[in-house]
Amino acid sequence: MTFSDRTASRRTVLTALAAAATAGGPLLSQLATAAPAFAATAEDPIEYPSNTALYKDTNLVEGTSYSRRYRRHQQFDLKMSEKFDFPRTAILALHGGGIEIGTSELCLGIAGYSPSDSAGAPILPTVHDYFMFEGLLSSGNRALHVTSKNCDDHVALSTAASHLNVLSLHGCQFDQLKLPTSTYPPTGNRSVAVVGGLNPAFRTALVTEINNAGFQAVDAYDSRYSATLGEFNGSHVTNPCNRTMLAKGAQLELTTELRESLFGDSSSRSARAATWNQSEGRFESFRDACRRAIATVETDQPIL
Repeated sequence: MTFSDRTASRRTVLTALAAAATAGGPLLSQLATAAPAFAATAEDPIEYPSNTALYKDTNLVEGTSYSRRYRRHQQFDLKMSEKFDFPRTAILALHGGGIEIGTSELCLGIAGYSPSDSAGAPILPTVHDYFMFEGLLSSGNRALHVTSKNCDDHVALSTAASHLNVLSLHGCQFDQLKLPTSTYPPTGNRSVAVVGGLNPAFRTALVTEINNAGFQAVDAYDSRYSATLGEFNGSHVTNPCNRTMLAKGAQLELTTELRESLFGDSSSRSARAATWNQSEGRFESFRDACRRAIATVETDQPIL
């Protein structure tokens, strides 16, 4: 199938999904009349080449098909005799909502806000700037995925560029990682966090804190695992996690099992927002582990 064929097919499917979401029409009957189905493979990816291309697609409606949410904290330094702190770390969820479930809620949590009230006051004493792109389709949100290195959203990139550190949150599947079965058997604990990005100190802090919190975390650059984690190591220089003031940052690739375990009910956006604090403390434990890692990295970044 040619690129134009794939684009036309995707457009037809997205149109049906958007129409069903707006009008409440029967989705299956609309898809039945769509163009012939096609399979997405590693060699034949079905996704937009950039955020700009996605935003220009007239079949998508912001607020219905997808959304963008961010928060930049306003700060002032108006006194010549004093110096004030500035935000050093931002949190990104480039594939939030229904694309890679749980990353939006975790982004809000690590940033210091409640996933059930993102517009409300912070629930933690320290807050971080954040940006989220979220898929809102009733199904098929994978079609809204833009590979991180191709992200050109102006707010996302300006957020990364104005911070020393970025922690970018992503989702993956356990079987994609191909971890050594002697340590990570397929029938064992499939909740794993792969820590990537070009900041080794940030990676080390994240692996340490996440493991100490009772979760499984591996460094994507660890020689025991790196052979199969090239697609998950966040090494590309145009990945927003590395487009910081220091040209390096960190990202987490979280398996489906790990993300689902952070909620009492992970089946929908509303369910995740309502049950993030009903997972026997797992959400809070993972959130706080990430926040401790951020604090560790920031300790060595004094304000001059």
